[in-house]
Amino acid sequence: MRQFLDFEKSVAELENKIDELRKMSGPDGINIAEEIARLTEKSDKQLRAAYAKLTPWQKVQVARHAQRPHAVDYIHTLVNDFTPLAGDRLFAEDKAVIGGIGRFGDQPVVVIGTERGADLETRLQHNFGMARPEGYRKAQRLMKLAIRFGMPILTFIDTSGAWPGIDAEARGQAEAIARSIDVCLSAPVPVIATVIGEGGSGGAVALGAGDRVMMLEHAIYSVISPEACASILWRDPKQATSAADALKLTAQDLLQLGLIDRIVPEPLGGAQRDPAAAIRSVGDAIAADLPALLARDPAVLVAQRREKFLAMGRDGLT
Repeated sequence: MRQFLDFEKSVAELENKIDELRKMSGPDGINIAEEIARLTEKSDKQLRAAYAKLTPWQKVQVARHAQRPHAVDYIHTLVNDFTPLAGDRLFAEDKAVIGGIGRFGDQPVVVIGTERGADLETRLQHNFGMARPEGYRKAQRLMKLAIRFGMPILTFIDTSGAWPGIDAEARGQAEAIARSIDVCLSAPVPVIATVIGEGGSGGAVALGAGDRVMMLEHAIYSVISPEACASILWRDPKQATSAADALKLTAQDLLQLGLIDRIVPEPLGGAQRDPAAAIRSVGDAIAADLPALLARDPAVLVAQRREKFLAMGRDGLT
């Protein structure tokens, strides 16, 4: 059953009417195809109008939509012969981070993603996509495997941030994130990172320091969640709407600021309405960028990646 967001209420009413009419039509029912077509056209028009002027806070809602495709969906669709690899070889397996080896087309790749889970059971299993240190150390292990065998690294990011629990801090959360960023930046192989939903703070950057950083059209990427930002600045989480405006967290904002390289278009109404189409769009974007990165000399690749991230914000300091 499709879940509608608050700003989609008028569309929801129309689509419910369409569903009711479809149940009435049939061999023994009334032919109401014209009415269904009229309502469908009206629904699409309203949906297009709503998504053409989404506010940053509405983008946050779309990015967090429970029915958006998850990292596992992208991996199992885009990567053939996927073989998952588990554990950090130091402490434990962290299911908030999934990864392994496979083929993107004919190209062997290492793929890593943060997985939220799709229902209560899997969300608990994956800790809502919030990784502990062992998750980032597993990511490092997989990236080092890619370096050893000369395979590109593909990452799919969808997390509100790293797990902030005492257990994670005790095991070196900040150090694990920092080392993951370091491995990303120094890898002499292509790294393509895609924010597919929510990219939250260091938990996202740990997998996001790539040669190409892409975001889905309605994804978000920020140093802090709007709710947490509002709690700090105004001591009122209800100011999250204002915080979302100030954070410049949309794909459109980040492309303009030069913090990402590409916006991947989503189907009308967001990736949640047509997951297969959204996944194809991401696959096409990766396929468009990967050949040029593979053709670069490894030393040049690392140098250009390093310079790219060092340059961020440099203009604002001069």
